[in-house]
Amino acid sequence: MSNSKFILGVYEEEDILLLAIKNVRAAGVKIHEVYSPFPVHGIDDVLGYKRSKLSIAAFMFGLLGTSLALTLQVGMMGFDWPMIIGGKDFIPYPSFVPVIFELTVLLAAYGMCFTFFIISDLKPWAKPRIFDLRITDDKHVMAIDLDKNHLDVGKLDKLLKDSGASEVNQKNFDDV
Repeated sequence: MSNSKFILGVYEEEDILLLAIKNVRAAGVKIHEVYSPFPVHGIDDVLGYKRSKLSIAAFMFGLLGTSLALTLQVGMMGFDWPMIIGGKDFIPYPSFVPVIFELTVLLAAYGMCFTFFIISDLKPWAKPRIFDLRITDDKHVMAIDLDKNHLDVGKLDKLLKDSGASEVNQKNFDDV
């Protein structure tokens, strides 16, 4: 069992938060996460997040759905049980389009959802870390992991207060 220690900067307004993120990152501090009760425009750019690769996963799962649908239909209609229906060929591609479309969309959607759950580490048995109850109401919170930064608590406290934090708190989590 390990003990994770965080220092939290609580901010009232999103403009002050964005400026504070720039200042804290400029000081060389690694920010664990920023929590907000609503989406803040431009926060991902300021935090240095790269574009998500979830669209690539969706394309790959869609391609898998298309390949699977074609393989199943061609295999069944052309090789396993070839039937001439209404004078058509053994492999009538135009009639395959609805099944191909449906399997492509189905596998892309499910694959993208499961990929998101895996990447985000969302599992039903996980106990979430709640840094501050007000992050779902009206406050923005910047969480900084003390173990992953070179500054001590006093300097981080001063840096957060100088950057516009209305409160600076510490939070400990016992990780199991």
